[in-house]
Amino acid sequence: MTLILLEALAALALLLFIVWWTMFSGRRKGELTGEPDAPPARFGLSMVDFMTGTTMAMGLLAAVIGAMRSGQGRDVDVSLFDVALHQLSYPATWYLNEGHHTGRLSRSAHPSTVPCQVYRTADGWVMVMCMLEKFWQTFIEGIGSPAWAAEPRFANFAERRKVREELTGLVDAVLMDHPTAYWVERFAGRIPIAPVLDIAQALDNPYVRQVDMLQTINHPQGPQRVLRNPIKLDGQRLSGTACPPLDADAGALLGDRAGRG
Repeated sequence: MTLILLEALAALALLLFIVWWTMFSGRRKGELTGEPDAPPARFGLSMVDFMTGTTMAMGLLAAVIGAMRSGQGRDVDVSLFDVALHQLSYPATWYLNEGHHTGRLSRSAHPSTVPCQVYRTADGWVMVMCMLEKFWQTFIEGIGSPAWAAEPRFANFAERRKVREELTGLVDAVLMDHPTAYWVERFAGRIPIAPVLDIAQALDNPYVRQVDMLQTINHPQGPQRVLRNPIKLDGQRLSGTACPPLDADAGALLGDRAGRG
């Protein structure tokens, strides 16, 4: 498999991704997203488009590897609908096998694990994810409420689901005694916990620079600060460049057919 063909496949994947993003960005709404008493809401970002582009890239790589082994190529077909439906994951499995309908829950709560949602703090919000019972024990000890471990209504996930709203009020009351940073530091490395940040707070976070996720690229309109590739190879972060102008590589890719009819 030549380098030119690999580059052409990568260019095709990028082109398809851009077309899908342009056509479908902002048009989908979801019954699982948003507050229960609000209208259905779309993702804050065009996640189905991003996931479809990533899925297509994986399919193309699988086809390239297969061609290298067998000498035969194949068609790769990925659709926005198929990827979006596939991402229903466990709610789809619950419905198909038990007829269970997963609806929206307040504060981005997990449908089966409690507590796993955002809670109020003295100065904002924090996401707490007690995905295991051991995290629940660590959490109630850390917030100074170890007696909750003896409460029958908090005994396990199933019991806590029955009193989700009551527990939300109790946890809010405790966490509002301190700012978000206090709780994040207190539970760091002990349970999954994270602050809820706006875009500026997320991008200005010192950790982003620590892990080298920002770069400046040259662009015809001037230097542009962008996010780096999340992939690392041999411990090195991949760097990006500005895309070339339209048709800039047509000659190299199409050879003497470039510019014909």
